[in-house]
Amino acid sequence: MQPTERTTSAEDLCFRPAIELVAMIKAKQLSARELLQAHLTQIERVNPKVNAIVTLVADEAMAAAALADEATARGDRLGALHGLPIAHKDLLDTAGIRTVKGSPLYRDNVPTRDALIVQRGRAAGAITIGKTNTPEFGAGSQTFNPVFGATLNPYDLSKTCGGSSGGAAVSLACGMLPIADGTDTGGSLRNPAAFCNVVGFRPSPGRVPNEPHSWSPLSTSGPMARNVADVALFLSAIAGPHPHEPLAIDEDPAQFARPLGRDYKGVRVAWWKGLGGIPFEPEVSRVINENRAVFESLGCVVEEAEPDFTGVDDAFLALRHLSFHTSYAALVRQHPDLVKETIQWEVAEAERQTAAEVAKATERQSQLFNQATELFQRYEYFVLPVTQVAPFDVTIPYPTEIGGTPMKTYIDWMRSCWYVSFMTNPAISVPAGFTNAGLPVGIQIVGRARHEWSVLQMAHAFEQATMHGTKRPAIAG
Repeated sequence: MQPTERTTSAEDLCFRPAIELVAMIKAKQLSARELLQAHLTQIERVNPKVNAIVTLVADEAMAAAALADEATARGDRLGALHGLPIAHKDLLDTAGIRTVKGSPLYRDNVPTRDALIVQRGRAAGAITIGKTNTPEFGAGSQTFNPVFGATLNPYDLSKTCGGSSGGAAVSLACGMLPIADGTDTGGSLRNPAAFCNVVGFRPSPGRVPNEPHSWSPLSTSGPMARNVADVALFLSAIAGPHPHEPLAIDEDPAQFARPLGRDYKGVRVAWWKGLGGIPFEPEVSRVINENRAVFESLGCVVEEAEPDFTGVDDAFLALRHLSFHTSYAALVRQHPDLVKETIQWEVAEAERQTAAEVAKATERQSQLFNQATELFQRYEYFVLPVTQVAPFDVTIPYPTEIGGTPMKTYIDWMRSCWYVSFMTNPAISVPAGFTNAGLPVGIQIVGRARHEWSVLQMAHAFEQATMHGTKRPAIAG
C-alpha cells in the first residue's frame, strides 16, 4: 500500500509522535512498511554510533508490516499501536528471536514464546523489529555487558545512558523507535529516561502484569517514549489484569488513551527536601529546583514535604537480594566465572541475611506505604529528582562516591529512584533540562497509589510547559 499523501520526510517520520503515526496509518496517509523502512534506515545510520539495538530482525518485521498494511486496506479493526515499530528489552522473551539477557550463558538463547508484555504489544498492532541492550540480567543502571558491550549516551558518547532499560532509552532519543518497553526495580525505566531526555513510566505494581508472576511489588514492567501522550498510548495497550497476576489491577486500560489536559489551579504538590540527606550533584539539584516555578505557573501550591525514608536503605536491599537469589542463585553456583560480581554479591547477601532481617524489611515497606498514603492525603503529587548524578563516564561501572560521600553498593547512587520504588506509587521521569555540560536531567513525578492517570496528566502539563524533551541529540539528525 502506498500512502495517499506524503506529508513528511523519512527522517522526520522517525521523530513524529507515535499517536500521530498511528493516526496517519489508519487514515492511509502512511503505510506500515514505509514507517518501518524509515526506522530501519535510521537504525542503520545511527545505531553503530550508540549500540542500542543489539538484535535486529528486519525481514520478519517487514513481513509483519506488510500484513499490517493488508489489514488497513481491508478495513479491519486496528489496534492502538497498529503499525508502530518496537524493539523489546533484551530481558523479555521473544518467540523466535534471541533473548540474551546480557549474559554469555544466554548468548544463543531463542525462546519459544513471547513474554506477556510482548504479546500485548503485538496484539495491539506493534511490529517487533528486535531487542534493546541491557546490563547483565538487568543488574545496575549502567548498560554494558560482556556479550554486546556498552550502550552510549547520544548526548555525549563518552557517557553512560543509564539502565537497565538503556538500549530502549537511547533508541527513542535517536529516533530509532517510536515506543519501547522496559522493566523497573530500582529505577530501570526512570534512570535511563532521565539520562537520555525521554519519558519512562514506572506504573503501580500490578498495572502491567509481570512474568514470572509474583507477590513482590518491587519490580514492574512499563512503557517508554519521547513524550507523555505516547507513553499513555502504550500503557493503554499493555496494562490490564491477568488471571495469574496476584497484584493485578482490574481496571479498563483504555482509560489511558484519553486526552491528558487538566486544570491545576490549587493542586497541592510536595517538593522534595533532600530525601533524608542523601547526596546529589549540585548541577542535578540546580536543574530540578529551577523547575519548581513551572509547577507554580501551572497554578499548583508547592510546599516542601516528603515521606520519612529512615531505614529504607537496608530494607530495600534485603528484599532486592531475595529477588536476585530466586532468579540467579543456581546460575551463580553452576557458573561463577560467567556471572558478574554484583549479581554474585546479591546472591551472597541473600544467603547471609536472616529471616528476622527480611521480616523487618517487609514491615518497613508496609510502614512506608502508609506514610506515603498520609502524605498523599495532603498532596496529589510528590516531585523530586530522578537521579542523584548526571550521566557519568561510560567506562565506570557505577559511581563510587557523590560529592565525597562514598557509595557502599553498586546501586547506592540510585536511591532517589529506589526510595520511590519502595513506596510502590506510580512514578514518571520527564525531561527537566540540561546541566551546564549539556547532559540531560530528569524530574520525577510521583502520584497516589494506583493513580496512573493523574501522574500522566501532570507529567503532560509539565512537558508542555517546558518542552525540554524536544531537544534531540546531534548525532540523531
